Amino acid sequence: MPNFPSSHVSLVTGSSTGIGAAAALDLARAGSRVAVHYNNSEAAAREVVAQIEAAGGTAWLYQGDLSNPKGARRLVSDVLAGSGRIDCLVNNAGSLLERKLLLEISDELWQQVMDVNLNSAFWVTKAVAAHMVERGSGAIINISSIAARNGGGLGAIPYATAKAAMTCMTKGLAKELIAHGIRVNSVHPGVILTPFHERFTSEERMNAMVSMIPQGRAGQPDEIAGMITFLASDRASHIVGEAIEINGGMLMD
Repeated sequence: MPNFPSSHVSLVTGSSTGIGAAAALDLARAGSRVAVHYNNSEAAAREVVAQIEAAGGTAWLYQGDLSNPKGARRLVSDVLAGSGRIDCLVNNAGSLLERKLLLEISDELWQQVMDVNLNSAFWVTKAVAAHMVERGSGAIINISSIAARNGGGLGAIPYATAKAAMTCMTKGLAKELIAHGIRVNSVHPGVILTPFHERFTSEERMNAMVSMIPQGRAGQPDEIAGMITFLASDRASHIVGEAIEINGGMLMD
């Protein structure tokens, strides 16, 4: 387990449930002070903060709608005002919103999915990068998806497209920001047991996806969180611009 200095601060967007919550808890266990962000799920986010504090860690709670640049900039400003620094940014906020086949996808839905999944990460990263560049260090971890590589399941074209674009954005950011001591990487979860699939995936579809995993099971949020914490630490000091797949063998390079 990495051991962050006592001054270390992580901002995890969308950290009320699922992978985001697991990442916040894991980073806190490694010694980071964590800014827990939510948009609508306040009770769940408060529970994450309570768990971190019960274990002796430090956490703060922040609400923000990141689907617009003003909300994204406000979140970063609030975190910096409260903690004084951001050493690690985890761009986890995102959602499929709803499954729709191509001819059912409205212009409004397409734009909403791009704003929630791709544009939000860009806006938050831009605001955080200004601070990290000034300090000359930092780690940014973008949470993409196996959908970025395989196009996602039926009804997920906008989401898969946004995640693929996030992968490309990660590489561009990595090339530019490493000159300022900022490492940028992405993590691509496969089928993970989170509220995401409880909401958007039927039991039949879930069983079909799990049957395609050589390991024979879906993943757990903690299995993604461990990689996030590693990438945020000095142990990953020479890892730059990588897209790391975690999927039990469902997709192998």
